[in-house]
Amino acid sequence: MAQTATTEFSLDNGLKVIVREDHRAPVVVSQLWYKVGSSYEVPGSTGLAHALEHMMFKGSSKLGPGESSRILRELGAQENAFTSDDYTAYYQVLARDRLAVALEMEADRLASLTLPEDEFTREIEVIKEERRMRTDDRPSGLAYERFKALAYPASGYNIPTIGWMHDLDRMTIDDLRDWHERWYAPNNATLVIVGDVQPDEVKELVTRYFAQIPARPLPAVKQPIELDEPGERSITLYLKTQLPSLMMGFNVPSLASSDNPTEVHALRLISALLDGGNSSRIPTQLEREQELVAGASAWYNAFSRGDSLFVLSATPNVQKGKTVAEVEAGLWQQLKQLQETPPSAAELARVRAQVLASEVYAQDSITSQATQIGQLETVGLSWRIQESNLADLEAVTPADIQAAAQKFFIPTRLTTAYIHPEEARP
Repeated sequence: MAQTATTEFSLDNGLKVIVREDHRAPVVVSQLWYKVGSSYEVPGSTGLAHALEHMMFKGSSKLGPGESSRILRELGAQENAFTSDDYTAYYQVLARDRLAVALEMEADRLASLTLPEDEFTREIEVIKEERRMRTDDRPSGLAYERFKALAYPASGYNIPTIGWMHDLDRMTIDDLRDWHERWYAPNNATLVIVGDVQPDEVKELVTRYFAQIPARPLPAVKQPIELDEPGERSITLYLKTQLPSLMMGFNVPSLASSDNPTEVHALRLISALLDGGNSSRIPTQLEREQELVAGASAWYNAFSRGDSLFVLSATPNVQKGKTVAEVEAGLWQQLKQLQETPPSAAELARVRAQVLASEVYAQDSITSQATQIGQLETVGLSWRIQESNLADLEAVTPADIQAAAQKFFIPTRLTTAYIHPEEARP
C-alpha cells in the first residue's frame, strides 16, 4: 500500500509524535492517544478511564469548564474523545492554520487539568445515564457485556469500558485525580497529526506547547493475556428483546500477543471469508440458501494490546420457524467446512482483495489514517506494519486458513451466549 510521507520523532519528555502529510485539503486532524483504557483497571475501581475522558472537558489552568469545546466550535472545528479497553484518545479536526489552538489546549489539560468536584458530581450522573441508555436498557449492549465478562476469565478485558454501575456509584473525584496523575504523562502518550502540514512546522508547535511538561514514572504494565483453553462456557439471558439470538466467541491471540503472525492474518481472512459482504459464506449459505438466519456476522480484532476473541453472532429466521439451536448447528457447520476443506485459491484471492480494498478506502479519510496509526502505536505495535500488511495477507495460504480453523475453533476455547425474549423464560 503506497504510504504518504510519514515522519516520527520524540520529545525529551518521551512524547512520541507521528506526522503524516496529506495535502488533498487544507485540513488537519490532531489526535492525542494515552496508553490506558479499561483493561488497566481493577475490580472495584472500574469506569475510571472513561469517566476521566468526560472530565477532560471540564477545565484546566487556562480554560473553564466547556470553554475548550466552545472555542473549537467557534473555529468550525470538530472534536471528540473515545475510550476503549486499550486506550483513551482525544481528537480535533480543523483548518490547517488553527492547529496551534488544538495543541495548546491538549497540552494544557495534560499538564494542568483542574478536576473540580462540583463538575464531577454532575458528570458522574451523566455517565450513569449513558450506562443505562447504552447497556442496561439496551438488550444487545447488556448481552455483549455479560458475554465478554465470561469470555475473558483471566484478563482485564472482562471489565466493561463504561464500568459496572456499583463502581460508578462509589467513584470519587480523588479516584480520577489519582488516575490522571498516574497515567496522563507525555511519556505515556502518542500525538498523531495527519493532514495538510509540514513536519518542521509541526515539530516547532509541538515543542512549543509540550516540551516543558515533565515526564513521570509510570506504573508497570502487563499485557492482558488469556487462558488459551479456559474450557467451554455458556450463559443464557432473558432480555427485553423481540427476537432470540446467539453469540459465539473463541479465545484467540492478536497480532501483539501472538508468536505466529501467520495465524493472526489467517483469522483476519477467515472473518472476511465468512462475513465480508454479500458473496461471503454466511450470507450465501445461511441466509439465502438455507434461510436459517435473519442476520449473522463474524468479526475479529487482530489489533488489540493482548489476546482477542473471534466472534460469530446470529439471529434465527423465526418467520421460517428456525431456532437458536439450529442456528448454532449451522454456524458450527461453517467452521467445520473450514477445518475439513481449505478454501480454493480463487476464493481466498477474492477475499484478500476485499480486505485490502477496505484498508485502501480507509486511507481516503485523514481521521481514519490517524486512528489507524494511533491504535497500532498504543497497543504496542508500530504504524510501520501498515507497510507490510499487503505482503502479510498475500503470504497466507489455503492450508494456513485450514490450520487456523482447526487450532482455534474448538469447544475448549468457546464462550456461547444464548439470548431469549423475556416471555420465553421457563
